[in-house]
Parts: sequence; structure tokens; C-alpha cells
Amino acid sequence: MNTYNSLAAPARTLRLWPGVVIVILLWASSLVPGWIIPGTMEHMLIMMFGGIAMQVAFLVWWLFFTRISWADRLGILGVAIAMGLMAYLLSDNSYQNMFFLMFVPSMVMTAAVGWLFLSQKMSWPTRRVGLVLAVLATFGFYTAIRLEGTDGYFTQTLSFRWNPSAEETYLARADAAKLTAKTASVDSVKPLELQAGDWPGFRGVNRDSRLTGVSINTNWKDNPPRELWRHDVGPGWSSFCVVGDRVFTQEQHDQKEAVVCYDANTGKTIWVHHDAERFWDPIGGAGPRATPTFSEGKLYTMGSKGRLNCLDAATGNKLWSRSIVDDSKAKIPDWGFSSSPLVVKNIVTVFCGGPEKKDGEAKEPHDTSVLAYRADTGEPAWTSGNGGSSYSSMQPSRLNDIEQLIVAAGDGLTSFDPANGKQLWNYEWKLDDGINRVVQPTILSDTDLLIGTGFGLGTHRVHVTYDGSKWEPTNVWSTNAFSPYYNDLVIYKDHAYGFDTGKLICVSLKDGKRMWKERGYDNGQVLLIADQGLLLVQCEKGDVALVEASPDKCKELARFKALDGKTWNHPVIANGKLFVRNDRVAACFELKMEAGKKE
Repeated sequence: MNTYNSLAAPARTLRLWPGVVIVILLWASSLVPGWIIPGTMEHMLIMMFGGIAMQVAFLVWWLFFTRISWADRLGILGVAIAMGLMAYLLSDNSYQNMFFLMFVPSMVMTAAVGWLFLSQKMSWPTRRVGLVLAVLATFGFYTAIRLEGTDGYFTQTLSFRWNPSAEETYLARADAAKLTAKTASVDSVKPLELQAGDWPGFRGVNRDSRLTGVSINTNWKDNPPRELWRHDVGPGWSSFCVVGDRVFTQEQHDQKEAVVCYDANTGKTIWVHHDAERFWDPIGGAGPRATPTFSEGKLYTMGSKGRLNCLDAATGNKLWSRSIVDDSKAKIPDWGFSSSPLVVKNIVTVFCGGPEKKDGEAKEPHDTSVLAYRADTGEPAWTSGNGGSSYSSMQPSRLNDIEQLIVAAGDGLTSFDPANGKQLWNYEWKLDDGINRVVQPTILSDTDLLIGTGFGLGTHRVHVTYDGSKWEPTNVWSTNAFSPYYNDLVIYKDHAYGFDTGKLICVSLKDGKRMWKERGYDNGQVLLIADQGLLLVQCEKGDVALVEASPDKCKELARFKALDGKTWNHPVIANGKLFVRNDRVAACFELKMEAGKKE
């Protein structure tokens, strides 16, 4: 009799207002930082720990301050926990990660408080049943959906799990020959040679996304870029390498990573090389991250799990292959290996991060952050560096008239002699664990360069001197006005142009002062057409825009819709053609060329 009375406690005894306040604060901690301080470390911390704090507060309120019977408090909580465990086990594997723990309890809290608020005039037994059903429906929803990744603002893309994914749709429609082909069938093809106007790898010849000797017609209203071809591709965030009438990229083909060669004029597949590897992460999804590199008739590629290949660029035939995980004992990074191979002086280098640290082990120097191989044979040449984690690639440079390779990693900037891996100098700017550098170091002159870091940590200008025996890097200025994360920047006439927390930005190289910052481009990528002082901006949502590279203001000249969906891949202009892609579609557009003034 007592148990029955306790279960039938009247609704008026429920103290609801603290729960309402907690849910309001929960959503405020989730949404407001994205409006005020987007893309910063504070934004991430508030989202993560704010949500956890509100979940704890909700639990305290429910157990100690609701005033309902203990039977209801413990019984409903126990049912909710059981539902949550079952939902987690039944959820799609794309959601069995931090996203479930961060977001699903918050949605359950919101549904519970929402129902209790709307049902205040109902009897308690009715409200109790409705509360259980609201919690069940919320958990049930998250067993029915699939996470398709997030954009640069960490906004999730969801779909019902019974609907085919974009990758499944691609695999169902893809040409069977493309998915099963290994290499070209003809071995006597003439070797490819690099010509003027080609784009031999990640961000071009100097890895600076700078195009010279070319001028395009900017009147896209009357002369818009003409689409030459468009077709589905497998997922991946590789950009393009273009040599003559061949264009190379990397994709995921089901359980195989693919290096694909397309005809630049028609988009038809010429050859495909496969490796039995598959990488996936909840934010970026499946597929390779690095861009192929062309050198001396060969194509060098890096897979997301560390497979370094050297292929005949004309046929796709494998010449040699290495596992950088086996060679360095490195851990596969959370977002996959992303270092595009760099070839200098017949040495191919990649960044791997060094051996995996076991729990409880001291963090000892390892000298294997960078691996170097003989470009012709694949034999190890040298290992060097202890720079921690990074998703950046090796950057060729010539400072103080000495050729060197530079990498931006967790410890800062490190320079290496390309011949033997000797460390020439190090600029120390250490990051906390869990924060990674992604963008390329930016060479400004024979003595100066930039290193930028996301999450609001800013950018440093570094000056490097050499007296014949000793290198000395020093800080010229630091600014928090510009914090590039995975969006590389370009340099034009004493100003840097790039992205900061989802906005296109211009910063003075003299003092790091921000000149302007403009919305409307989200977290995209930028390419400089130097002879015209133009920025070709690949917007995150698929648009391509032309913007004047001017410190006075952001002046957009033209824009067109090139792709649909999240686009993080770098755009390429080669031989009068614009190549763009994302994790679903690749397209090529012919640009009308014209004589233009030099910068």
C-alpha cells in the first residue's frame, strides 16, 4: 500500500524549474560559444565540459531536488540508464564514440524536461508514463541514425541508417572496372614529364598554393567556368596532382584505398592502384587524406594508415612500397596519416610522428618524426626529428641561401638538411596534448616564415638568422587575430590571406594586425592567382569564389556553385582548367584565359 502511494505521488510535488534552468544552460553552453568564440579552444572546452557539467547537475537535481518519491527517482533513472546502454549497443558504429556520450544524454535531458514542462496539468501517473516514453523515443532515434561527419563548425550531419550512405551509393553506381582494376594494362606507355602549367603535388610546386604566369577572365557572369566533366568519386580528402593530360588523386573504394589516374580532359579513368586498407574517423569519414606527388616520372602516395607507395605515373604499376608504421612504430593518428610525400634531391620524406607511447612510459626523444627514403628504390635514407604529432606535410624552403625541409609539429618548427636529416634549427612553440598542427609553414622570404595554429592559439612570425655556424630563430611578432587550423593561407604583397574560425581574413605581415574578416566562405581553402592579385576561394559548402587580394576590404568579384556538400579539399588550377573535389564528387571546369598584368 505504501509503495503504491509513493508511485502515485501527485504532480504538484515535482520541483521542475531547476531542470528547466539546467537544460537552458546546457544549450547555451553548446550554442553561444559558437557565436562568440567559434573555433577556439575555449569553444571546444565549453562545449565538452559544459555539457558534462550540466549532465552532472541534471543528475543531482533529479536525485535530490525534484521532491518526487525515491521510488520514482531511482526507478526512472534506472530505466533511463538501461535504455541508454541498450541504445549505445544498438546504435550505428559511426555513433559509438564520443558523439554519443556528448550529445545523446543532452537530447534525453531536453526531451525529459520538455515533456514534464508540457504535461504539468496531467496526472502524475500519466506524466510518468510519458516521461519514460519520451526518453525511450529519444534513445530510439539515436539507434536509427548514422553520423555522416561534421563540418568545420563541428555541426553534425545525420541520416537514417537504413538509407544508403554516399559511399554505398557510389559503390553501387561505380564502374566495376574502376573498382577492380589494379594498374594500366599497357606497360610501354611513354613516361610522363612535368611541363610548364602542371601542378605536381600538394598546393603546387612550392606547396604555397601560388599560381604564376596565368591570368583568367574574371567576368564569370558572361564567361562562367565551363564544366568539362563531373563524376562521383570515392570518399577521401586528397587534392589533385596534374601532369599534362593526367590528373591523380586518392579515394576509398570500399575496403581498398585507391590511387586513381583520370584523363584531365574527359574525367575517364586511365588506371587505378589499390591497397587493402581502410581508414575511417567520425568527423572526416573514410578515405585517404594526403595528395599524390609527381617527380621524375613517378607518383608518390601516402595512405591514411601509413602505406607509402611509389608508382609509375604513366601506368600505375607499383615500383616500391613501405609501411611507415612498421618502419617507425608510429601510432596511426586519430584522423589518419595526412602527410603528402615530398621529393627533394632524390629523397622522399614524410612526417609520421614517431613511435607510439605506451601507457605509463616516459615521453623519450625518438628521432623518427620524419622518415626519408631513396626515391628510386624505397630504401631508408635517414630518420630524424622529435616534433610530436602533426597533420602537416614537409615544406621545401631555402633560408639564408641554404636548402632545407621544414615541418610544423607539436613542438613548433623544425628544419632539416634534406640530404642527411640533420636538424638545422628549431623554433619552440609547444602544444598541449590533443591539439595538433595542420597547416603548412608559410615561407615569407629568405629569412622569415609563419607558423599558425588553430583553436584561437594564433600565428607567429619567425625570423631565422645564420652566421655560418649557428642558426638562430626568433619571434618577430605573435597574434591571436589569425588562427588557421586546417585551412592553408597564401601570401600577396605583404599580407596573408586565409581562414580564421570559418571566416576569410587578411592580416598584415608587418605586425600581424587584422585588416579585415569576412563571413560567407565557411571553412574553405584558398589559392592565389598571383599575376592578377586574386584569391580563388573554395568554400566549404561547394561554391568557388573570386576575391580581390587587397588589404582595404573583402571584395568578391564572382562566384559559382561548383560542388554540393562539405568540401575541404584544396582546389587546383592547371593548364587552364580548374579541378575541384570533395568526398563525393570531382569536377573539372575550363577557365577562359586572358592576358593579365604581372604583380
